Amino acid sequence: MRVAVFSTKVYDRRSLEDINKNFQHELRYFDAHLNADTVALAKGYPAVCVFVNDVLDQVVLEKLSEGGTRVIALRCAGFNNVDLATATRLGLEVVRVPAYSPYAVAEHAMALILALNRQIHRAHNRVRENNFSLEGLLGFDLNGSVVGVVGTGKIGTIFAKIIQGFGCQVLAYDCYQNQTCLDLGIEYTSLDHLFEKSDIISLHCPLTPETYHLIGEVAIAKMKKGVMIINTSRGALVDAQALIEGLKSEQIGFLGLDVYEEEGDLFFEDLSGKVLQDDVFARLMTFPNVLVTGHQAFFTKNALENIATTTLENIKNIEDGLVCLNRVNVTSLNRN
Repeated sequence: MRVAVFSTKVYDRRSLEDINKNFQHELRYFDAHLNADTVALAKGYPAVCVFVNDVLDQVVLEKLSEGGTRVIALRCAGFNNVDLATATRLGLEVVRVPAYSPYAVAEHAMALILALNRQIHRAHNRVRENNFSLEGLLGFDLNGSVVGVVGTGKIGTIFAKIIQGFGCQVLAYDCYQNQTCLDLGIEYTSLDHLFEKSDIISLHCPLTPETYHLIGEVAIAKMKKGVMIINTSRGALVDAQALIEGLKSEQIGFLGLDVYEEEGDLFFEDLSGKVLQDDVFARLMTFPNVLVTGHQAFFTKNALENIATTTLENIKNIEDGLVCLNRVNVTSLNRN
């Protein structure tokens, strides 16, 4: 099948080309994000392949349909950037990669916790300048800490296992209780109770209308003084302005982000020679107890291989009229 592949970097092309030897799709790569300004590039392609910061709203989907596109292949688990109601109305097939490497994301969340707690990023910069002072680098034992896990799908469950290995008590919140977590002795509780009791809160849930700004001013006020918040899921799960206020009041003691609500204009690009225009992001970066990575959690060679394999297999299954288990539609469960 002829596929227009958007938002590609060198590593995307390398992994897709390697795996495509087994599928023989005709892939055309575009650096640009797919949106209303670039959708014309997809004209005549039966399939488009997109990533997290591509915009597939009603306008874009209608243009794709008019241009002959029938398949939208997401190279990610989340599908909040797709207007599923419009896609269904137009008869567009939407497929995704539900589990490219849950270990990669869970391990990255753990890395953020360890780095923030022991101030690894600050210590590294000090030592490079021959400053060996320990002032301001005081951490705490993870052993005995209470960790709240919001969302216990594959990633959240793996993260819970990892954090249990550090001797932490795990509280969990999810609309659906995972039997694996129950077998591990993890306690499911209300969201309010999780906020009140957790020393560390890690988000592993999808972005839906119900979870939009799940962490905001009201939620932060319920949390322990000095709480650590980690988000490796979707940027809009947290209200960035509320985070800033929480950091200023010291209600939030540590903040680790791999995602950001307005990341579409920032992440995956080298902007080192430019002045950032996002004042909220710039303010977040002024806090010494904030650590941000640029949507890096998924980025392992294992994940890239799995993404490429599942994506190209999804397209092949639809092309051959076979059942594709990774279809997404308006009745899909709001879970990753």
